[in-house]
Amino acid sequence: MGNLPVVTTSFVGRDSELVRVERALRDHRLVTLTGSGGVGKSRLALRTAERARERYAHGVWWADLSHLHDEELLATTVCDGVGLLDHSHRRPVAALADWLSDRTLLLVLDCCERIVGPCAQLVAELLAAAPGLTVLATSREPLGAVGELCVEVPPLSAGDDGDDAVRLFRERAAAVAPDLALDDPLNAAAAAEICRRLDGIPLAVELACVQLRGSSPQEITARLTSRMENLTDDTVWPRRHRALRTTIGWSHELCAPLERLLWARLSVFRGVVMVPDAEAVCAGGPLEPAAVAPALERLADQSVLRRTGDGYRMLDTLREYGAMWLTELGEDVLISDRHARHFAHVAVQAYAGWLGPSQVLWYHRIADTHADLCAALDHLLSEDPEMAMEMAGCAGLFWSCCGHLHQARSYLERVLALPLSTGPHRTRALWALGITLTLQGDHESASRVGEECRVSAEGDGDPETVLLATHSVSFTYLMMGRPLAAYSVSDRALLDHPGDPADAPSQLRCRVIRLFALSALGRLDEAYEEAMRLQRISLRFGEHWARAYADHQLALIHLLQGRPRHAESHARAMLAGKHELHDSLGIALGLDLLAGAIAAQGNGVAAARASGTGHTFWRMVGHPHRGTPELGAIREQWELRARQAAGDSAYELAYRRASAGDAERGLAHALERGLPG
Repeated sequence: MGNLPVVTTSFVGRDSELVRVERALRDHRLVTLTGSGGVGKSRLALRTAERARERYAHGVWWADLSHLHDEELLATTVCDGVGLLDHSHRRPVAALADWLSDRTLLLVLDCCERIVGPCAQLVAELLAAAPGLTVLATSREPLGAVGELCVEVPPLSAGDDGDDAVRLFRERAAAVAPDLALDDPLNAAAAAEICRRLDGIPLAVELACVQLRGSSPQEITARLTSRMENLTDDTVWPRRHRALRTTIGWSHELCAPLERLLWARLSVFRGVVMVPDAEAVCAGGPLEPAAVAPALERLADQSVLRRTGDGYRMLDTLREYGAMWLTELGEDVLISDRHARHFAHVAVQAYAGWLGPSQVLWYHRIADTHADLCAALDHLLSEDPEMAMEMAGCAGLFWSCCGHLHQARSYLERVLALPLSTGPHRTRALWALGITLTLQGDHESASRVGEECRVSAEGDGDPETVLLATHSVSFTYLMMGRPLAAYSVSDRALLDHPGDPADAPSQLRCRVIRLFALSALGRLDEAYEEAMRLQRISLRFGEHWARAYADHQLALIHLLQGRPRHAESHARAMLAGKHELHDSLGIALGLDLLAGAIAAQGNGVAAARASGTGHTFWRMVGHPHRGTPELGAIREQWELRARQAAGDSAYELAYRRASAGDAERGLAHALERGLPG
């Protein structure tokens, strides 16, 4: 179990450091790898974590903090790192502490240097609450937390031909210049001299290796020697930083002018950079949109960027250098504003495309650009709060599905507290906040916001915002255990606004509420017809969200009416749909239904496994009611039947194994395996 990043380049040397860090982790619960930028702290932490997997029953988990500039998103970023998508209204730190409390795992916090104090406080709280937790951090300076053991990460050994820095040079050179004969004595001597000049700093060595495409090792040595001798101001660049400063500056100078411009402008991104986003944010002036994609490739070839799937990522040290140049160019405000407005537009596009065949792609897009969306909102809250309100409302439903409820609530409450204009954008932001509060179980606040949303919608004169408000109010009623009120509100709005869902997509959301309310009221035949209608509409538009909930209700109806095999089929279809959307709450609901369908067919052990996997997802989302309230009594009946079929001991064993196992692996098992014949 875990989420360690995948790195395609080899790990070289560090044998003694690995032993030292592994020994430190056996004796201390907080170990911080310290050292200057580019020295290889993250790679050493990753290698250590990979080798430590077997020692941690609940896995090794990685949280990248390099994009954080303050403590606002620290706890939620760590929650994301360990796979916790908490839906409760607890503080994220409290939810995280509870999630970790009975687990034995290694948590790696990478790049803590910008928020050292908050990191120390967070780690202290987590270690106190979770006795099985061990933390490995990387930072340019110690965290300063109680019980911390710091391990200074030195540069690679350099100076002789067999040293680790030279081994790294040889391995990277083989990829860059495969025809270069490094066994030639002159080339070997030059390689050793380069590594010595660069003080064995891995990032500096890798950047120097890139120059082998057009220069011999001897030429690189000569130019490097000249450059190093010209760096005499130790007050600006201390000795240990000069080698890295030299190679970054050298790499910058060797880039074509447009590549340097792109490097600087890319520094505003916080996460993975996709080509269309880079074109939208970075093109302008001499850098034409068509030139961006080739320039990205050339920057990757020069190790300024790292390829990640279909996108690119910039190392934090190189991003800092780019940001410095962006300020020198006088473009830092301009490009930050362009970045914010671009991602605001992405959120608006996603909302507009929600009801359609690209729905799943939009969910993934919003999830994948989360760090940049947050950065955009931070910028717009101070520079253009009206646009921030529109953006936050558009991202709301996606964030609630992707598990970012704490961020959604924070941003929505901040923007709605501002004295901004009334209208559809405000109504949508109120709707998004109402949904968020309901999912967190804060029904009192949700009811208040829902009423405010209803009043706002009445002033808009727009069927879509009226349906949005109806969805907020009726959803809160449903989750409070008031299905009749939920049915009455949603049914009235749907009768008053019978138009095409293409013109008012929230009609589909209200249909989902009306369907759930019908089944909760025991009107199963009506609910069945409603579910079939909802499926037909969903298929017509090619969307997945509502269709998955229709499958959920069909599974429940079939199960209650004694057709467990049909129920199982719909439960698996619901799981598949929610898995595509990365909707953990929906997955938890589906697993409960699947367990019931399997139990009704007499397979108590398989039902226990499905229920145990469901338990991991329920813990992940921290939902206070485990779905709508009436499901609790039904769930108890299914569990009793499964226990009777399997026997208490067999049931408990299967349940415990599944609930202690990896959630994604358990879900894959549930999706792929039917009942044994």
